[in-house]
Amino acid sequence: MSKSLRISFDKKLLKIFWDNQLSSSYHNIWLRDHSRDPDSFHSITKQRLLNTSAIRRDIQPKSVDNDGNSLLVNWNDNTSSTYPLRYYPRLTPFKSNQRHLWDAQYMQQHSPSTHYSKIMDSDKGVLDWLQNINKYGIGFVEGVPHTAEHTQQLTELITFIRKTHYGEFWDFTSDLSHGDTAYTDIALGPHTDTTYFTDPIGLQLFHLLQPATVSGGDSLFIDGFHCANILKNIDIDAFNTLSTVPIPSHAVGSEDAIMKPAQQSGYPIINLDNITGELLQIRYNNDDRSVLNHLTPDQVEAFYRALNVWNSILDDERNQFWLPLQQGKVVLFDNWRILHGRSSFKGKRRLCGAYINRDDYVSRLLTLTEKHIDRDLRNDYGGLL
Repeated sequence: MSKSLRISFDKKLLKIFWDNQLSSSYHNIWLRDHSRDPDSFHSITKQRLLNTSAIRRDIQPKSVDNDGNSLLVNWNDNTSSTYPLRYYPRLTPFKSNQRHLWDAQYMQQHSPSTHYSKIMDSDKGVLDWLQNINKYGIGFVEGVPHTAEHTQQLTELITFIRKTHYGEFWDFTSDLSHGDTAYTDIALGPHTDTTYFTDPIGLQLFHLLQPATVSGGDSLFIDGFHCANILKNIDIDAFNTLSTVPIPSHAVGSEDAIMKPAQQSGYPIINLDNITGELLQIRYNNDDRSVLNHLTPDQVEAFYRALNVWNSILDDERNQFWLPLQQGKVVLFDNWRILHGRSSFKGKRRLCGAYINRDDYVSRLLTLTEKHIDRDLRNDYGGLL
């Protein structure tokens, strides 16, 4: 960073003219609120110490110094703030890997896998596994001892297991021990789990301990973000409908559980980031959809038309990655992105698995990235949060 950077400021804004001919403008109140001096921000906890409401409405710099690495701003409230220049030009969220959207052909040729021994030997193996989830939404582990105990141990290397009304770590067959079609032998269409939770589970893990003794039971995986992009490109009206119309949902099959999200009207099938408009979450399970009692006649027609287009994309075999899961092969996938399903089967089939919170998965990914790849990550967040 050059000491020759041109900097201007007035009663409202501070402006930096970068060496690459670009410029950035920061509001004075925003800058003071995001000060990283010791009186304003705790360097270890990364929490704000400044009382934001105490900032003067007429806050503005009295002087600004630049040493090539940082700006030192002397404010008119007799405080000073230091801003590391390397953080402030970008001001964008950290992403350890860019998303790679995929179709069935890609996944058949490039199935992202990590060997069990690598994960057990070092948390660098866990990072490799989680980077696959971050990039592709799905990641496999090969060579896992095919017992429930080893599978649970593997799962807990990521973080703690999320307990729900289905239990904590599951080991089940098609015995309808819970009031859900997953506990039957019938086919399951593409869906995401726990649409009826206010906070749907983040990751889901499966390990097939015993394939169906007669036939069937193959697993289906679909990249929901890839399908949402297709929908946006071929039918923007349908995309806008499915990203704005809330869908109520429920789970009432178990006698001891009645599950409904806090927002009674539900949530859209396609959820977008409020600021960037980027894809954030696919929340779709047609079987768990409640009564659509909040739509106008025009909305009804638009919704069912959009739903038909969406389902035609999901039903396109080019987007469907079918896989006969095997003993020793664990699959972990992002329930906010990947839809999954299953073909019907005959005979006995035994599966184990678990849920993981999304926030805890992301935390694990970030801390391992900081440890093994980007040692400045925590400082980057200190400059951005």
